[in-house]
Amino acid sequence: MTCFQRAVACTLVLMSFFVGLSQAKDLLVGGKTDAWKIPSSESDSLNKWAEEARFLVGDSLAWKYDGQKDSVLQVTKEAYASCSTTSPIEEYKDGNTKVKLDRSGPFYFISGAEGHCEKGQKFVVVVLSQKHRHTGISPAPSPAEFEGGPAVAPTSSAYTLRGGFLVAFGVLVLGLF
Repeated sequence: MTCFQRAVACTLVLMSFFVGLSQAKDLLVGGKTDAWKIPSSESDSLNKWAEEARFLVGDSLAWKYDGQKDSVLQVTKEAYASCSTTSPIEEYKDGNTKVKLDRSGPFYFISGAEGHCEKGQKFVVVVLSQKHRHTGISPAPSPAEFEGGPAVAPTSSAYTLRGGFLVAFGVLVLGLF
């Protein structure tokens, strides 16, 4: 009976970890408070950050910036490519912006400050579809695919690393019994 109770306890622990994988996350854009700026190099680009992460429906993006000097514009693919600020889908100017990713597919963001988008202050977030949410098998397309450029090889993400950790943890726990 003790062995059965341990197995049930381990199963419950593992299930709680997997449920945690499906919870929506609030993600600070660029992973830091001062990321919404003109990038100093390609490696400092927010597209680089977005390519290395995986975004799920229900996640939210958060920006911290000086609302007196800048803004965040959610735009169409065409406006993103041309850095057009004239007809955004949404405009945020409060300096503490939060946008919920409410559907799968690409979301395009550019700076509303004059000349900033042309200097690289923009990025694309690709949200995984519901059918790919839990599998971990099929990576999200890179933003480059939506910009018309060559595809970038997928990289690991926090979700993938966490999933791998959970599998290893499960094997370790089950090995103890």
